Amino acid sequence: MAKILIIDDERSIRNTLREILEYEDYTVEDIDNGVDGLDMIQKGDYDLVLCDIKMNRMDGMEVLTEGLMAKPDLPFIMISGHGTIETAVEASKKGAFDFISKPPDLNRLLITVRNALDRASLVSETRVLKRRVAKVRDMLGESQSIHRIKETIDRVAPTDARVLITGANGSGKELVARWLHEKSHRAGAPLIEVNCAAIPSELIESELFGHEKGSFTSAIKQRIGKFESASGGTLFLDEIGDMSASTQAKVLRALQENKITRVGGEKEIEVDVRVVAATNKDLLKEIDAGNFRLDLYHRISVILIHVPPLTDRRDDIPLLTQTFLEEICGDYGMPVKKASEAALEALKALPWTGNIRELRNMVERLIILSDKVITDADVKAFANPSAPAPSNNGQPAPQTDYERFSNFQEYKDFAEREYIKFKLEKNNWNVSKTADDIDIQRSHLYSKIEKFGLKRGE
Repeated sequence: MAKILIIDDERSIRNTLREILEYEDYTVEDIDNGVDGLDMIQKGDYDLVLCDIKMNRMDGMEVLTEGLMAKPDLPFIMISGHGTIETAVEASKKGAFDFISKPPDLNRLLITVRNALDRASLVSETRVLKRRVAKVRDMLGESQSIHRIKETIDRVAPTDARVLITGANGSGKELVARWLHEKSHRAGAPLIEVNCAAIPSELIESELFGHEKGSFTSAIKQRIGKFESASGGTLFLDEIGDMSASTQAKVLRALQENKITRVGGEKEIEVDVRVVAATNKDLLKEIDAGNFRLDLYHRISVILIHVPPLTDRRDDIPLLTQTFLEEICGDYGMPVKKASEAALEALKALPWTGNIRELRNMVERLIILSDKVITDADVKAFANPSAPAPSNNGQPAPQTDYERFSNFQEYKDFAEREYIKFKLEKNNWNVSKTADDIDIQRSHLYSKIEKFGLKRGE
């Protein structure tokens, strides 16, 4: 429950507010002066402050000003027995959430407190979401190939040179594109991404260049294309090797003239776009096969950056694994699990056909299915779920029918149920010991048992 601090030099007001708020299950602390109150704000972790305006030693407005300097997101509700419109306006200008006159009306007080706490929660959630959306993941690795890519990005990003990024699926081509944008002078403008392989050929031109109302059957209104949306910024054309021939011709013209024409339109529109492209195909072979234009290839490949597969940088796997452990455990709200040296060596020995994307998925699977420390046995048992695990007598155990899972969440639920069931049976259904064994709260384990319908001796 929320923690509230009351700062008021009248004991009767403090006691009244405390009784009201504690009855609503809030945690309440109080102090009779602004100096000590400000010290508590700076050292403590409060969700809301109720502060009197007229006090000895330090005025409430000073507490408000200095308190917000220390904790900018902390909501203040100012209270006063001499309330005027001017005072309320001044408090609002200084950053107070609201102003309440003494003696406080019970309903008004509780509604204001609830609204202030809700707003603080929304502000905090919004900041976290913005940080997650805007954050560009660090390019992790100490291998020579990663160092070369970083150096190339530092040299190329400040220019407007077009870049072609090559590499296998899941190797990190999109991350390279994001850093090229982030370190460029266009970083303040948008980075617009288009997956050319994911858009049907009949819609790709509309997606890139936009269309006019009525230009085709479903064009019920005008649409702005990705080239226009990215004007002033960067356009990332992912999987450009899958682009149709007609679209390649229009993209070539757009790159040559810095102008586009919407589908169904006649007006030429000037665009200022830096194009970064990526592909998992060998475009030179695609050119020989007649699937890709040579002139477009030369337009987009002023700078070539090749992202190596994970098998070519196995020494980076321990660093990547540790980073994923911290990120995923943080997302799940659980203590960070550790991987033993033997587990890391086992991970380094795997084939990694899915590259870094596959590694992250495997780390998530190991977090869910393993104990506090991930061992090499866990890697062998869980990292490749499609491989048959040997039974105690050396014969292959029956494989799980993975075709019956329509998505990864279904598989996770299945795996989590089986793992919890195994641990409960191993501990003779001692819930406390099992909860400690798998490092979750006992109440959480009870919830899981109920969720999965687990019963002793089933």
